[in-house]
Amino acid sequence: AFDVIGALPFKFICPKEVETEILNGARQGYDVQIPEWLEIETLRQPVQALAAASLDTGEAAVIQMALERNAGFVCIDELKGRRAALAVGLKVVGSLGLLGRAKTENLIAQVKPFIEKAKHGGIYYDEILIEKFLQSLGEK
Repeated sequence: AFDVIGALPFKFICPKEVETEILNGARQGYDVQIPEWLEIETLRQPVQALAAASLDTGEAAVIQMALERNAGFVCIDELKGRRAALAVGLKVVGSLGLLGRAKTENLIAQVKPFIEKAKHGGIYYDEILIEKFLQSLGEK
């Protein structure tokens, strides 16, 4: 859904650490690429040791970048990263939230096909969460 997400009315930036993770995934054979709408930037300071010790490097860098730039929002799906971002006062949106926004912006007609594709690709979503999410969008 990268083309859909890139059409949202937001500026998406990420730290070089996330770019490195994406490129490492591509080298391991995963079908991933860096979307052209994603701006890659360098952190002003190295990732803090405590954050790096308790989180994935990419997530720690995303949180740090948001704090450095007073972004307010981060896009993180993993629970541990979401909790850490919330703990430092950031608002968190995940891939489902972005897809929901894409539907409300009339960029897509339905979210459910994207969720099914993600599940088939190995992404886990809590079924109760998905049920409530789809209901909120009028898809259940």
